[in-house]
Amino acid sequence: MRKFKAKTLLLAAAVGLLILHLFKDFSDSKTLQHNFDVREDQVQLRQPITKSSSYVYSWTRCQQNTSASNITGFSSLPGNIKDFLYYRHCRHFPMLLDVPEKCGGAEKSAEVFLLLVIKSSPVNYDRREVLRKTWAKERLHNGVWIRRIFISGTMDSGFEKERLNKLLEYEKSEYNDILQWDFSDTFYNLTLKQILFLEWMERNCPKARFLFNGDDDVFANTDNMVEYLQNLKDNNGNKHLFTGHLIHYVGPIRDPGSKYFIPVQVYESDSYPPYCGGGGFLLSGYTALVIYNMSQSITILPIDDVYMGMCMAKAGLGPVAHIAVRTAGLHLPSKTLDAYDPCYYRDILLVHRFLPIQIYQMWHRIHDPNLICTKQPADG
Repeated sequence: MRKFKAKTLLLAAAVGLLILHLFKDFSDSKTLQHNFDVREDQVQLRQPITKSSSYVYSWTRCQQNTSASNITGFSSLPGNIKDFLYYRHCRHFPMLLDVPEKCGGAEKSAEVFLLLVIKSSPVNYDRREVLRKTWAKERLHNGVWIRRIFISGTMDSGFEKERLNKLLEYEKSEYNDILQWDFSDTFYNLTLKQILFLEWMERNCPKARFLFNGDDDVFANTDNMVEYLQNLKDNNGNKHLFTGHLIHYVGPIRDPGSKYFIPVQVYESDSYPPYCGGGGFLLSGYTALVIYNMSQSITILPIDDVYMGMCMAKAGLGPVAHIAVRTAGLHLPSKTLDAYDPCYYRDILLVHRFLPIQIYQMWHRIHDPNLICTKQPADG
């Protein structure tokens, strides 16, 4: 009899817990339903819901533009170009990692003199770690603040995608310096990455004075960048500036074998507006917001640096060359010279294509108080 009563009590307790659990699920579903506006083409949050401090959820379902297949010659295009044409209208993707307080809030963002905006894929952990310890270190230099942010999409699928996303979540929790959206981090989506960042900037960091925008495999002398920007006449970020390795009088590459292949189905004109090489360039906060505003009415082109030039051209603005930005690398007068002699890099702003170990060594060598140089930077 006692055993029967004990079993009965255990069963009653289990049923009670189940009822409580079901009630909680029902209550949660009602809460979620209250927080969402449901429409035919998308689900939008009325109020932001956070799973944790690292993840911010929002959903937009972007439908494939099937009419793209009616474009003349579509069937002969490579798969990546077809995908681009199917989805080039998509500009809104779920944000997985956010750091809205990076600039101290929108109103205090004017305290950020130079915001380093670094394009980085999820797998490039070693590059990010080195940059945090060298030229992208957040610090006060010459009395002004340098802040850092990495911008990323997602890679792979299934468990591997989850693992890479978790890696970025760990980094973000430790360094508070990663923005991530749930789109495929590919070469043809670099323009999308730029647009999403500029949208974030308008919302969270609209008064930042200047920006450096570049890749995670460059050597950037950010001390020199600050000093160059501080010496500008009558421009504290509130006027147009866009400078780097100027490229003009060129047009789209029509060779399907090229990484930069752009067929007429994507871009009809045979010429590009002037632009600066995407390895790295400097721009004012004013110009960054102009580019974002212009981008709202300009169809996406997969070559991101060209697209920035297109946005400036529409606004009646243009880029200018800076001799100390070498996105094509340094060109030494002789092969017998050491290509990594720090004296060639002490006075430059940027050089493209450095391995993490080279970045680490060069940063410390140019800051060696015992370094003595008589050499000048090589002509580029």
